[in-house]
Amino acid sequence: MFSLFYGLYKYMFSKTEFHVLILGIDKAGKTTLLEKLKSLYSNLEGLPPDRIVPTVGLNIGRIEASKTKLVFWDLGGQIGLRTIWEKYYEEAHAVVYVIDAACPSRFEDSKSALEKILRHEDLQGAPLLIVANKQDLAGAVSAEELARYLDLKELDERPYMFEAVSAHDGLGIKEGVDWLMEVMERSKRTDMLRVRAGTAGPV
Repeated sequence: MFSLFYGLYKYMFSKTEFHVLILGIDKAGKTTLLEKLKSLYSNLEGLPPDRIVPTVGLNIGRIEASKTKLVFWDLGGQIGLRTIWEKYYEEAHAVVYVIDAACPSRFEDSKSALEKILRHEDLQGAPLLIVANKQDLAGAVSAEELARYLDLKELDERPYMFEAVSAHDGLGIKEGVDWLMEVMERSKRTDMLRVRAGTAGPV
């Protein structure tokens, strides 16, 4: 009887945990975004942008919002490091893909890397938040302009959204996170990961 009530208590009061990948080519602002997330959602002050160095490997950040725990995996975006991305695909509930919206000369590289992600079977159905980062810089294109440029055909099979953000000052970040939490809660991908983990309730 105790185990029954304990299980019910855990189901009703424990926080659902989601794993979210932060991907993108180098210098897109992924780690700056992660640090801003930590400062927006926790009492921990993130690293200031001038102290952030290129990621070699993995940075992990945890935040809590409402009744949800989000674990972010920020992976290095240099060409030689992109091959390790797929090692994390299988456990990911969603992807945040970061693009430097103020650097059009690198849009094609960003698009190519993103298309490869979308084709990978281990990320099938994973919700996708594409952020047009660095909106604080002059010349940054809007989320709508970026969507037109990317013209991604593979997006039909998954929930997705483009959001204009600034990882420097926080613009648009909470709106993006709110959308992510909403779609992950009802995502077929989340249901599949729950079944695989053998849990009927929160992951």
